[in-house]
Amino acid sequence: MKQWRKVLIAGMAASMALILGACGGSGNSSTGANKVTVSMYMPGDQTKNYKEVIAAANKQLQKKYPNIQLDMKFIGWGDYTQKYSVMVTSGDSYDLAFVQQYPTNAQKGAYADMTDYLKNGVAKKAYEAVDPAYWKGLTIKDKIYAFPVNANVFAQNALAFNPTFIKKYNLDVSKVHSYADATELLATIKKNEPNVAPFGIGKDFKLSDKALEYPLTNNFPLVVDSSGKDTKIHNIYDLPETQKNLAVLHEWYEKGYLPKDAATSTTGYDYAEDTWFMRQETVGPFDYGNTALKNASGGKDIQYQPITDPYKSEAQSQVALWAISKSSKHKKEAMQVLNALNTDPKLLNTIVWGIQGKQWKFTDEKKGKIETLKDYKPGYFMGAWMMGNNAILYTQNTVTDAMIKTRDDSIKAAKESAMLGFNPDTTSIKTELSNIANVYSKYGPLLDTGTADPIPTIKKMDAELKTAGIDKVISNVQKQYDEFLEKK
Repeated sequence: MKQWRKVLIAGMAASMALILGACGGSGNSSTGANKVTVSMYMPGDQTKNYKEVIAAANKQLQKKYPNIQLDMKFIGWGDYTQKYSVMVTSGDSYDLAFVQQYPTNAQKGAYADMTDYLKNGVAKKAYEAVDPAYWKGLTIKDKIYAFPVNANVFAQNALAFNPTFIKKYNLDVSKVHSYADATELLATIKKNEPNVAPFGIGKDFKLSDKALEYPLTNNFPLVVDSSGKDTKIHNIYDLPETQKNLAVLHEWYEKGYLPKDAATSTTGYDYAEDTWFMRQETVGPFDYGNTALKNASGGKDIQYQPITDPYKSEAQSQVALWAISKSSKHKKEAMQVLNALNTDPKLLNTIVWGIQGKQWKFTDEKKGKIETLKDYKPGYFMGAWMMGNNAILYTQNTVTDAMIKTRDDSIKAAKESAMLGFNPDTTSIKTELSNIANVYSKYGPLLDTGTADPIPTIKKMDAELKTAGIDKVISNVQKQYDEFLEKK
């Protein structure tokens, strides 16, 4: 359920020094009784019960690895991209860090090679516990440079609906399978709820077509067909399906169904508040239907309808990754931490759910069923989606055996995207990609938020993209993709 991100580069050495200073030590220390401290950098705020949780986590970790002590380093979401970029470009010797821009940084040689640790070494058990689709998505020239969080190996973009207004106006959302299908619902909200955003979006919103993927991430407007029926690289805005959806969004914008400042807005719409009627979310099998949305909203029975097809995709394989700096002095110990986080239920659940008896309690320990307590609240737990193997997480007692079976069956049934495992080498097109990113950042938000009339705006954008070198990029990536498909 997370969407991101922008890449920022720190320019001056003084700034780099300040930023690295703010990050703290880079994991080169040993403390007490010859214990190795493994640093683990992650985005987000330190939890209010961190000291208690990390003490309990280390106690459990040391049952298997008595010489290791884990130290989590939290960096606010707003600062993480910049500080992480500095850590990577400066060659900082961190032990573990939550990854951004995986293919680019891996190809630059920023990360330690995990392959032997995973296939033959200390993390083999964890490696075998992860869906193979992840390893396909992370392999670059036969090497693996990051460990994935085994969770939503496939996901679908969906339109989610606020139950307050579904109930108030007796709305039927079950027939929504596309943007256009939601038009009448939005009209009802616009007419009756002047202080509510019918479709709550902002500048980071990305239009979703049925089965498309971005070979160069969604920072660039190039896509391929997930089904493999069409093997050509396309500019997404030149596709008929995209233009049809953009026309719908532009009509909504003109009718006031979208925020007037959507193309520039960073306004967030709190799940728990009734400031929105419809929003776009990403949902997957480990969300157990709308359970994750309920948790995020404090119990609101948010309904959703998928608008994209389920594929085990390259993007999903890289949603949440942990990498080790190439210059880390504790590579083996860092891999042992990853092994534990992905194979030891007690360790992972302590970090994710909090302290047993305070944040949660068992209702059926044998089945791993729990219920949360009054101290389970924001600031006292961590996101499971970014920490470790979700298959060993305890589940709330509201998650039934049938829901777990549906989860497992849907994962088995999901097809692998044709693009899974394709990580193109962009070394020879760096300049063009930089130019394209600049053009896209100017037009993309205007188009995706419905702010601009699509056809004339696309015409202007395409002309600038051509000048920026998009033809060279498409040709380069197409050649690599053809070679990739031939080898499959």
